[in-house]
Amino acid sequence: MTTFTTTITAMWTMQQPDPDYVVNVLWEVTGVDGEYTAKIGGNTTFNSNQSPSFIPYDELTEATVIGWIPENAMASAQACVQGQINSMINPPVSPENTPLPWSA
Repeated sequence: MTTFTTTITAMWTMQQPDPDYVVNVLWEVTGVDGEYTAKIGGNTTFNSNQSPSFIPYDELTEATVIGWIPENAMASAQACVQGQINSMINPPVSPENTPLPWSA
């Protein structure tokens, strides 16, 4: 079973509508399944019409910011990471270019 961890790797701010207003967050989802590890990065942008109530920058926690990432973005990232892990566990078989039997 894969365990997923999300980390915030960077944030960009503007000084309006509030000081240090977060407008962009870079994040990374890491999945670990036994000896297999995979990760993918993403970013989420915000504007004053869609953000939750303002929290001063120095009071933000990583858990709060992770909570701002839309569920569909997180689900998509986790699905991609799971696909990478599945491919490590059971590598896909690639077809071979086999010479034609009548060409000697």
